[in-house]
Amino acid sequence: MDERHGAWLPRLSEVGERLAEEWHAARRARSGGGPEGPAPHELRASDADRERVAQVLNDAVADGRLRMDEFEERIDAVYRARTLGDLAGITGDLLPPDQQPLRLDQGQVAAIFKKERRDGRWVVPAELPVTAIGGTTRLDLRDAIMQTRRVVINATLVFGGLEIEVPEGVEVIRVTKDRTVRLTRQPAEPDAPVIEVRTSNFLGEVKVKEPPRRRRRR
Repeated sequence: MDERHGAWLPRLSEVGERLAEEWHAARRARSGGGPEGPAPHELRASDADRERVAQVLNDAVADGRLRMDEFEERIDAVYRARTLGDLAGITGDLLPPDQQPLRLDQGQVAAIFKKERRDGRWVVPAELPVTAIGGTTRLDLRDAIMQTRRVVINATLVFGGLEIEVPEGVEVIRVTKDRTVRLTRQPAEPDAPVIEVRTSNFLGEVKVKEPPRRRRRR
């Protein structure tokens, strides 16, 4: 048996993630599922999305990971791509999953005795399960694509934390059994996108980071 200090943590984390996934699946089934919308791979790609993927290809041909003929074939596919799904697989063998220029996975975000982060250009589904047990989950929404204008985060926090970083104009509220609290301080438009955090927690914490306030001109 491997008795090195901390050797049991990865196994415990893996078991915890499986249990959290089953818990959130049961929770979705009881609630009838979340609001429907287009799948991430069906969303239209922007010029900025194409440029993100093209930059990875440029780096890969520059350092020898791609031959020039491979680069030309892939760069042609980039500029012909219409959807995020068309783009997502082009760099699959060039970078690890957490460094891809586009992330379309809609699975849970779980931090079991560790820190877990989702950032960059990723698709925020209409309903996102988050679990933090003895760890911290950080969601950076500044470059993210919100699948719907109202996103529900079902957060299970057990001696863990959830940190959300939002761009300007996004409102974050926390909903518990007995009350609803607005977590963003800056004023938002009536039709602003809303992140609704529904928490089931034991000594868990939710933090929101907003962009600096703009100074008013005199």
